[in-house]
Amino acid sequence: MAHTPALTQPTDALPNAGARLDRLPTSRFHWSVYWMVAFGLLVGWSNAIGGLVLAVLAEIGWTDNSSSAIFSSLTTAGMFVGALVGGAIGDRLGRRNGFLGFVAFHIITMLVAAASPNMTFLIIVRVFMGMALGGLLTVLFASWTEYVPSRDRGSWSSRASFIGNWSYPICSLIASYLVGVVSPEANWRIQFIIPAFTSTIVLIIVWRLFPESPRWLESKGRYREANELLRKIEADVERQKGITLEPAADAVEEHAKTQGQVNLPYSALFKGELLKRVIVGSFALIAMNVIQYTLINWLPTMLLSQGIDLADSVVLNTMSMFGAPIGIFIAIFIIDRFPRRVFGIGLLLIIAVLGYVYSLQTSMTALSVVGFFLIIFVYMFVCFASAVYVPEIWPTAAKLRGSGLANSVGRVSGILSPYAVAALLDASGVTGVFILLGATAVVTAVVIAVFGVESRGASIESISDVDLS
Repeated sequence: MAHTPALTQPTDALPNAGARLDRLPTSRFHWSVYWMVAFGLLVGWSNAIGGLVLAVLAEIGWTDNSSSAIFSSLTTAGMFVGALVGGAIGDRLGRRNGFLGFVAFHIITMLVAAASPNMTFLIIVRVFMGMALGGLLTVLFASWTEYVPSRDRGSWSSRASFIGNWSYPICSLIASYLVGVVSPEANWRIQFIIPAFTSTIVLIIVWRLFPESPRWLESKGRYREANELLRKIEADVERQKGITLEPAADAVEEHAKTQGQVNLPYSALFKGELLKRVIVGSFALIAMNVIQYTLINWLPTMLLSQGIDLADSVVLNTMSMFGAPIGIFIAIFIIDRFPRRVFGIGLLLIIAVLGYVYSLQTSMTALSVVGFFLIIFVYMFVCFASAVYVPEIWPTAAKLRGSGLANSVGRVSGILSPYAVAALLDASGVTGVFILLGATAVVTAVVIAVFGVESRGASIESISDVDLS
């Protein structure tokens, strides 16, 4: 027998979307949205294959350290622009439209890249690929926080990151298989075609099933649509669970004056409390980008510089990258147990020490073991920064623009760092590169300690109550 939703409101009444969503038990609604977001993150692995593609291109003589630095730097430049544009589009046109648009754009760029006639053309296409991916990541990570209850938002976001980051070991396994099956000239092209195909499947599913965010609809004053969607979600939950939901009366009284349609100009991000969040979010993502993308794009090359051949370097890279999903899996269970600042600072300090230890290793066994644990902690921080902390600290009305701005500032470091890595690799070897990564981690830990805000367990609506003076 179907139940009538407990909180029935007039169609044009204030939806009170936050309180109504936060009171929902975990249900099929959450899992369906989760799987679409998670697989959207998983299958578009154009960034994860960056270092693997460069290693193959170096083998066939298409690139050297200088060209690889340009490739990596301009990829990040594209992601910089994509994060800014994605934030603006997602806040203006909606979470669903942002998802669809950037997945489609990403597919097109990967197919064009696979047909590149030379390195210059590939680098140019890679800029647009970075724009598509930067916009997609901003939309998915920031939007996802609006669909799940505040009580376990960190765990839910970690789950999405967990699935998404399986792209690294998966594409490494594919690359390892391709090394012995196809020629290097075909190898790197196939590595672009596969995620284009899998992303097309996601595009079709999202087009048919992905719902708009009720919180976003409310922030835009589209109360009728928000209420209709919320009533459908509530009815589905009651039918599935065999319960009658309690009214969100307390939240209605508490937030009625402050919620509803909200207009925050872009300039609001540059003053008061939101400026502090931009600073903290930017530094967290600077550290993430410098550390993560240096390892993704340069680890095979660094191993080659130590005298390890291409096949063994790909194997070592693959073994290390299995630490990515394991690190995020661990984060699922512990991230909501610690204050956000304590969690982030602790991870950064561990990464700084472990990275230096890794740079001193020379044997295959030591590189495998230390690299594996290093990647575990790196991806726990990646999960913390990109999937949990930075996406959750913004008001709904400016969520994607705030997250997009922080992502864009964070990407600036990714534009510059490849040149520093190339120079350090030539001048002082692998150890110099890891000293750079450790210094970046320590500086970011200090910034989080001084300016960080605590968002663990806080509702999006309470996070939205900020002083803009």
